[in-house]
Amino acid sequence: MTEIINNVDLTKVSQTAQKGREDKESLRKPVKLEGEWILDQSQGFQFKTELGYEKGKQVIEIDSPSFLGGQGNRLGPMAYCVAGITSCFIGTFVGIAAQQKIKLTKLKVKTQCQINFAKTFDISEEAITEGINFQVEAESDNANKKKLQEVLAMAEERCPAMYSMSHKINVDAKIV
Repeated sequence: MTEIINNVDLTKVSQTAQKGREDKESLRKPVKLEGEWILDQSQGFQFKTELGYEKGKQVIEIDSPSFLGGQGNRLGPMAYCVAGITSCFIGTFVGIAAQQKIKLTKLKVKTQCQINFAKTFDISEEAITEGINFQVEAESDNANKKKLQEVLAMAEERCPAMYSMSHKINVDAKIV
């Protein structure tokens, strides 16, 4: 029987964890994309990629805001980045809560990320990202605020996006 809490299929999560205990390599999941910079200004955006997921594909069009030389016709790269970070963080929070049998009755998040473009414009060596703030509004019938705060702290430790932001990521970029 499938067990779903907070829109998280715990049966699938349990199966994935069990398989991972038997074969750690099964927990390594590649994320790949191919994109194209659009050189024709009349297209109205600057970058396009087709991302695949389990049941299909989705075309994403990205345009820089006008202050970065785009037309501001689509979401910019940092908006997608912050949305991805937020959904990863909240997804981790919900997953941990579900595994602990905490049934959420409400979950909303407000995210703010301050970006400093001084380094981008070669004006100074100040940090580009000055931090990210999440205001999480969570309610549960079977967990108090203290328990929800504990789950939030676990999410900070376990979230792949949080880890990627707080640890050095090796980059290998080359012209082919």
